Amino acid sequence: MLHPFKAKKALAISMEAKKVSDSIKNTNLLDGDGSGGQVDAFRHAYWMARLHQEIGKSAARSLGKAHEKENYLTFKKRKLEDGVVPDEISSEMDLYNNEQGLQLISKGSEVSNKGLMYRIINAIQNGEMKIIKKNEQGNFLTCDDQLISSESLQGKWKNNKCLISSKK
Repeated sequence: MLHPFKAKKALAISMEAKKVSDSIKNTNLLDGDGSGGQVDAFRHAYWMARLHQEIGKSAARSLGKAHEKENYLTFKKRKLEDGVVPDEISSEMDLYNNEQGLQLISKGSEVSNKGLMYRIINAIQNGEMKIIKKNEQGNFLTCDDQLISSESLQGKWKNNKCLISSKK
């Protein structure tokens, strides 16, 4: 259980991460994809990095893992997270990018939010994060470039989506 002071800080950082990601989505710095793409990777890495900076690595990691556990429960209830039903590959992607975000900064670091944003964008552009493979139209692909029908994804936690390097 998080200390109330840390919980309050964590909530503020969560809202900040969403707001910063939404503004990044409207630039040409990343792919604009907030669900399985570079913007999604950015949101998770930024969220974890800022949490690490403010409340420490261990508390940040615990929050990230709790969030992904909640996604599984959300899936079981067939509810949406950011407009889509979460699945195993999305959860793997988020946990991976959370870990990358934790490594990009240390607790109490004086790196500005803007500096941190560019550190994460560079990591994404250098392929240090993970995204889900899609075609130009935004449809999911298997690791061997086969189109995955949206019908085949419905109601499945495990599927054939493919995690790839965030480098485009």
